[in-house]
Amino acid sequence: MDFILPMEKHSKLYRYKYLALYHALREAIHEGTLPEGTRLPSTRELAALYGVSRGSVSQAYDMLHGDGYIRSAAGSGTYVSGAAPRLAEEPRRGAAIELSAWGRTLSGPLSGAEKTRPDRRDMISFTDAGPSLDLFPLAEWKSAIAAAVREELDASALMLEDAAGDIELREAIAAHLRRSRGIAADAEHICLFNGSMQALALLTQLLLGQGEPAVLENPCYTGISRAVAACGGIAVPAPVDGEGIVPRDWDARLLFVTPGRQFPTGAVLSPARRRELLAWAARRNAVIIEDDYDSEFRFAGRPLEPLKALDREERVVYVGSFSKTMFAALRIGYAVLPPSLVQPAIRAKALYEPVSPARLEQRALARFMRRGEYARHLRRMRRYYGEKHEWFRALMQKHAGELFELQPSDAGLHIYARWRGLAEDYELFREAAIAGGVQFRDTADYQLAPGAPAACFSFAHLDQEQMKEGIRRMADVWKVILSRRK
Repeated sequence: MDFILPMEKHSKLYRYKYLALYHALREAIHEGTLPEGTRLPSTRELAALYGVSRGSVSQAYDMLHGDGYIRSAAGSGTYVSGAAPRLAEEPRRGAAIELSAWGRTLSGPLSGAEKTRPDRRDMISFTDAGPSLDLFPLAEWKSAIAAAVREELDASALMLEDAAGDIELREAIAAHLRRSRGIAADAEHICLFNGSMQALALLTQLLLGQGEPAVLENPCYTGISRAVAACGGIAVPAPVDGEGIVPRDWDARLLFVTPGRQFPTGAVLSPARRRELLAWAARRNAVIIEDDYDSEFRFAGRPLEPLKALDREERVVYVGSFSKTMFAALRIGYAVLPPSLVQPAIRAKALYEPVSPARLEQRALARFMRRGEYARHLRRMRRYYGEKHEWFRALMQKHAGELFELQPSDAGLHIYARWRGLAEDYELFREAAIAGGVQFRDTADYQLAPGAPAACFSFAHLDQEQMKEGIRRMADVWKVILSRRK
């Protein structure tokens, strides 16, 4: 039989084939291409016709059957139903969770908030919303800002300074890194930036030429892969396991790495691998950019020394930021540079910003650090986030342990979780969870090559009740999905 579906259009809209097939069949039914009573091909026939797996066809047929678009006749086949719902149909009476991406609903026994579809304003979001401000020392910060304003009123302080940033803050950062991270940093080797992303982007422009390779962890922070692409570089994906990046003798002269806490998996790079990376850089005359994005928050054990602290040949650039330790709107990042890169980096930055921005905030932060308030704030937040970290892990293991396997972690403000089921089920669950009022980050966004389904859950901005409610919603959504398969 002739059987034409608008698969090409829907394949561009939906990453998974079973979803594209579902929408293509649904559209054909609504437009009359497949009128009532049309006998549909078997799963084997349709799979062969469109080059998909029989499992994908079965999943699409199950969804269409659940929505009333098709019916099965024992021993006869599958047919288009005579009572297909309208595309803009309102949710059925008693429906619990609307999957708006499919225009359908799932129903099943739920409790509490799930009996009514959650309002978007009631969304529990495990996406990154920045650090918690509950315990932020606002009075001390206001005092530091006020002191910075008084200093700036002095006409001499308004004179142009170099693009590297406020020298007092660079000295405060150097002292902090020597004490807390074991990095023998000099203020003259530190350059301030408008956030760590500006540092990563500018350094990539400085070090990477058109068509040149750069080694990136897979998965990795999307800002790094975008920076490499913007420079016309070639990303070389490097696999990551439970001990961080897996070293190879890459034919490249630039490596981006997150050894303190791999992003997004949270794996800590082992001492042996740290030595291997430094040896590789020496052999290849390469530069390593170390992004230390949130290792200030370690809740157990002694943190390993950064690569920069082990670097004896001045091949490592150490990049840090205050957006997670202070607050997200404080756009102050920095890089500790090898001597050979200090002037090239400052000259390159001066092309964009001849005068370092956020002068008041830089001067205020310098005072905040000199007076010991930053160190006290970090100690307080480590305890606070450590409790949240324990709460979240315990709640996930109790209520959603069958869904996700949590990556071992004793640091950071998010947890990486591997999906325990099938890839098709993960996509179904993720869309249903959004409709059910809970969000989380899909790690496919960070993958340079296809990988196993996983999620990132940020928890710093949520209290215990919000965590519990979000996890309960996920567990209830999964119960509904399972109930539809019985």
